[in-house]
Amino acid sequence: MLAAMDHRITIEEVAREAGVSTATVSRVLSNPGVVRISTRELVLAAVRKLDYQPDAAARALASGRTHTVGCVIPTLDHAIFARSTQAMQTTLAQAGYQLLVASHEYDPVTEFELVRALQQRGVDSLVLVGTDHAPRLWKALSLWRKPTLLTWSCDPRLPSLGFDNEGAARMATEHLLGLGHRRIGVISGLTSHNDRARSRIEGARQALALANLTLPPGLLSEQAFNMEGGRLGLRKLMSARQPPTAIFCGNDLLAVGAMLEAQRMNLKIPEQLSICGIDDLEISGAINPGLTTVSLPTQDLGRIAAQYMLSAISGEVIAAQSLLPFELVIRGSTAAPAS
Repeated sequence: MLAAMDHRITIEEVAREAGVSTATVSRVLSNPGVVRISTRELVLAAVRKLDYQPDAAARALASGRTHTVGCVIPTLDHAIFARSTQAMQTTLAQAGYQLLVASHEYDPVTEFELVRALQQRGVDSLVLVGTDHAPRLWKALSLWRKPTLLTWSCDPRLPSLGFDNEGAARMATEHLLGLGHRRIGVISGLTSHNDRARSRIEGARQALALANLTLPPGLLSEQAFNMEGGRLGLRKLMSARQPPTAIFCGNDLLAVGAMLEAQRMNLKIPEQLSICGIDDLEISGAINPGLTTVSLPTQDLGRIAAQYMLSAISGEVIAAQSLLPFELVIRGSTAAPAS
């Protein structure tokens, strides 16, 4: 009985179950992209049925790969990163790869240490967020002989998959301008080590400039990228000598926090104050009134990033710069200013 329990399923048994050669099983597990989908599904079904556990060390030694991808994100505390990371993990797992995730909380020193640890662990590729990285990290990446992909923003120094963050902010601000607002405030995330936050402020400034308007210092508030930051930012902006009639927020968490604080202050939304965000989180459509926001296809970002990495690991050339589309979702949090 003990001997049966200790039996380790072999690659030969998987091959017999799937009706293929051991070489085909090996290819499916080490380089699935070169195997026909129908054959790959047969092999993976056999792997699941027999609960086959490949020897990771032996596979790495034979193929020169660990079948792992490292992903370093700013924080694990935001749903927006969770959605893209989950999509990335699902896509990689279907191809037999494991995603190793770490977060640095916007600290460039911690980010560098995490990236180096993943490189030393032997990951086959890396996925990073944004373009703000310490000079020594850029140097380490340039010397690394494996693929690295930047996400959420684009930089010519590395293959990139992201969004036009300035364009998304322009779209949101132009919506508020189109409603007739002229005193528009901005609640931004902290811009230190965050190129996306800086780009979104710049996009709002660009839209205002096209309308011959400016963003006064008193109508800009940098806060932590969470609902409490939105609350604090709203209080700051509404204390200005000429408070705004509309506010663009750098993400939906800030916007929802601002809406909750506005309601606490007995400000009617959108009758007295319009608020717009970026992301289109699930909560944005669940609150009352619903939040007008710029929807970013973050699940597509994670899925495509994984596909890019699988292609790059296989030796294929991937696009240098790719921008994903976005769209404005109008809900009840924005309207024309009170006359």
